[in-house]
Amino acid sequence: MSVRIKAINPNTTPEMTENIGRQVRRYTSNDVEVEAVSPERGPESIESYYDDFLAVPGVLEEIMTAEPEVDAFINACWGDPGIDACREVTAKPVVGIAEASMYVANMLGAEFSVATILPRARDFIEERVHTTGLWGQCASVRCTDLTVVETEETREAATEALYDAAERAVEEDGAEVVCLGCAGMGGLDEPLEARLPVPVIDSVAAAGVITEGMVRLGKATSKVMTYKQPESKRIDGYPDLFQFGTTESGSEQDTAADDD
Repeated sequence: MSVRIKAINPNTTPEMTENIGRQVRRYTSNDVEVEAVSPERGPESIESYYDDFLAVPGVLEEIMTAEPEVDAFINACWGDPGIDACREVTAKPVVGIAEASMYVANMLGAEFSVATILPRARDFIEERVHTTGLWGQCASVRCTDLTVVETEETREAATEALYDAAERAVEEDGAEVVCLGCAGMGGLDEPLEARLPVPVIDSVAAAGVITEGMVRLGKATSKVMTYKQPESKRIDGYPDLFQFGTTESGSEQDTAADDD
């Protein structure tokens, strides 16, 4: 059984997109075809709520244009931008790297910490932990002075900054596992884990493994209520791609979501 995964980097930094694809391919089976992409429009990095909201339409467009040809999608930013909306526009599994890393961490230790980017992103990161339902298992969110782009461009400096944050999380906060809280940190788990006494989770790798597993289990996104296809209504100022429930002639589409 071949599996086709589209890994979407919600920002527009090509080097990060390439690394995301590399990490997903590394941890998935040989018969998994991975396409790593960035939206045509959006911020070069996501470090704020503003960036997050600007990125969502591009992520949705990447899903909606590829939906028939792809078996599953990865939302490859640690904030999992627009993850619920992503699940409304497709029945295919959509896995966010934040939730994937936390689910894995939760099975490896009683409490985990997140080592992440700039302090201004703390609330943004903590909110994602809360919405995933694992705040009770989160020992801390430890920020660094790293920007998202720096995690990709300054690998040695990024490793040292993350080591300092992770070491404090283990020694001061009681963390038993550390999640790397940015897609740009893909591949840094190994040098960090070699120096730390706890597992370190590469969030992109975790998402790749979980996404492949969901496809092989034959599971689809539930469409009975919350993640039903959006209701038909007028949407102004967006391309026709974003119009649900009507055809170009204005007649109602016959969709699986409408039948639920």
